[in-house]
Amino acid sequence: MILDDKCNERPEIEYPCEWGYKIIGKDKEALEAVICEIMGDREYTQKEGNSSSKGKFHSCNMRCQVESEEDRNAIFKAFQDHDDVKMVI
Repeated sequence: MILDDKCNERPEIEYPCEWGYKIIGKDKEALEAVICEIMGDREYTQKEGNSSSKGKFHSCNMRCQVESEEDRNAIFKAFQDHDDVKMVI
């Protein structure tokens, strides 16, 4: 499904599925620690993302299996609420 500004429908997401998060913060190592802390024993993959031109911000890309919309949103909120995270996409 292609969404544009004329379409008000939410896309259908079939669970369980793999979901990706981009976590942005000021300290690369702290972001990696945050991912480890929040994900605990869950399986996930992560890779280093980009850094801003002046090196003030860094990103990490993390993917994991989510079981439901509630699960997906709970992970997002855990990242969003962490002090070392400036933004989650």
